[in-house]
Amino acid sequence: MASGADVRLTNDFPGGGYTSSYTLATGLPYSDEVLDTCSVSRGRQNEPSVGVDPRDTRVLIGSSNDYCGAFPLSNPSSASGPIWLGYYRSETSGRSFTSSLVPGYPGDTSPFSSLVGTRTASAGDPVIAWDAEGRVFLGSESSDDPAGTAKSFGDVFVARYVNPAEVVGGAVDTKSDGKYFAGSTIVSRGSSAPNLLGVFNDKTAIAADHNSDGRCDNNVYFSYSRFTGNSPNNGLYFSRSTDHGVSFSHVQKITAGTQNVQFPDIAVTGNDNVYVFFRQFATQSGQPDAVSYVRSTDCGQTFTRAVVLQTFTPYDAQDVSDPEPIPAAAPVAGVVDEEMEAERDEAGNARDCGDFDSHCQSGYTFFRRDTQVRATADQFATGANADMVYVVYDPTKPGTEVDTGTTYGSIAVGRGSQSGVYFLAVNGATGAKTAGPQLIDQEAVGHQLFPDISADHGSLHALWWDSRNDPAYSPARPIGNDSSGHVYDSLDVYASSSTAANPAAWTAAVRISDRTTNPNYEQFGGRTVPFAGDYLWIDSIGAFSYGVWTDWRDTIAGIDQRETAEPDEDDTTAFQFPTNRSSADVLQCRTKVDVTDKKGRVIGQTYGPDTCPFSGGLDQNIYGDYTP
Repeated sequence: MASGADVRLTNDFPGGGYTSSYTLATGLPYSDEVLDTCSVSRGRQNEPSVGVDPRDTRVLIGSSNDYCGAFPLSNPSSASGPIWLGYYRSETSGRSFTSSLVPGYPGDTSPFSSLVGTRTASAGDPVIAWDAEGRVFLGSESSDDPAGTAKSFGDVFVARYVNPAEVVGGAVDTKSDGKYFAGSTIVSRGSSAPNLLGVFNDKTAIAADHNSDGRCDNNVYFSYSRFTGNSPNNGLYFSRSTDHGVSFSHVQKITAGTQNVQFPDIAVTGNDNVYVFFRQFATQSGQPDAVSYVRSTDCGQTFTRAVVLQTFTPYDAQDVSDPEPIPAAAPVAGVVDEEMEAERDEAGNARDCGDFDSHCQSGYTFFRRDTQVRATADQFATGANADMVYVVYDPTKPGTEVDTGTTYGSIAVGRGSQSGVYFLAVNGATGAKTAGPQLIDQEAVGHQLFPDISADHGSLHALWWDSRNDPAYSPARPIGNDSSGHVYDSLDVYASSSTAANPAAWTAAVRISDRTTNPNYEQFGGRTVPFAGDYLWIDSIGAFSYGVWTDWRDTIAGIDQRETAEPDEDDTTAFQFPTNRSSADVLQCRTKVDVTDKKGRVIGQTYGPDTCPFSGGLDQNIYGDYTP
């Protein structure tokens, strides 16, 4: 289908609103402070996912890391509310969405809360899969302690929604597929340790066998990466459910012998084989940066050893951390920006840059991004294509390497490049590449990143973020930055399509997003650093294809009062900062707060927390549209 007007999935604004999953399923009224807050908060959402119902393309389910309830209505200056899993439902083929949250968030006392099997106060990394019988599964990692301690549990779980007829009886109306919350199940528990330093499970992937050919029908497959402390020698783990997500098998490590891996993605082929593709990172022992995979021919019970499919030169944004002093905000209770903090703690260098403690030597402001791998297969493929898998990834384009002249780099500190979206088709039975690696789009200007791909009934669909409309584009700088460190509207979503019959023949790339937006707004870490999440998403049934992305068109720019503070003539103890350094700052409201010593004497002033979080400075949203 041709793209139309972009559609907002996250209706956290007055006149929009969030509706309880219980109310959506039963028609009975229910609300709480979290949902009331989400209905007006104009908060943050990122890392979107979307799934199209295989038996009724009117029904789409979306999700994201949803921060809409993070600043409670009763105390908006305190980030004490949950970061949770969004549930966005369309029964109009994606032309409109109703916004909700998966049950189980702190403060949920709806009748559905008794079905919740999770134990944490936050959730992230949402992933979605449908089976063939009207069930949709939402996977997630989850961490924060509901008691508010520094412990992080590091669990992963799957929530399941079914057609109400499966629970309450009556005639089956496919328009109600995936509407009734049937419970959530912990797949694997992490360990309780401060600051993500125990066993922490991260970066989830999910798929369901929905081709109804009898061998592995409606199995649900789940994979994730596991980190232990600060060790880089993490692995990928896998579990499966044969009872529609009610329970999952004992987890198994599927990357023995391979170290430092991340970004799993599951593909189920037409002959029911299960693949997990992932990125392996270069190590000092000689392991290269590469697209790798494991294969199961017994419905996810056992897997082969990892196979390297394609090596590449990565595009991993990086810089040298150069923290600057920040006026200490008045203490507030609350959760950290878990999804961002988890990734920052994993790395030894700066992967994103902004202000104050997030400042980097280059002076640039940019969100984190790494080369990652996404994979899919056509579950209805037969014959020669029955074991075919299609892969996209976003590395450095060979021949575009440049010295940056700063500490910023995409290959190494001081060494930059242009990134592009590459495509591969691989026959899993033989390991042979039948197409690629090739660029999907040969655009000479701009970076391409966060690709995703979907395949169904012979049609292939891909989308990605693209900075070809960035007025400051340079392979020597991060997206949206000019040489003086100012940032600009710089990202759009582009898409293309192909066919299983001729997978190398991708159509000309089409712009999907209606607005070019600024991904470098400092909305995280106490308004000091940007965060765009780690992926976009596309799903398709035949030629019907829909994509979703993170978007900043609704964000209100502003001034960070901490950057413009000047001392009074007779006050030499006040903090001093340069004037507003870039257009990355968002609207916020901070007032001076006295700093006192142990005897209560005023010894200086600092700035308190933002008191107007609902005014649009944090208005990061999920949008979607049809793709070719």
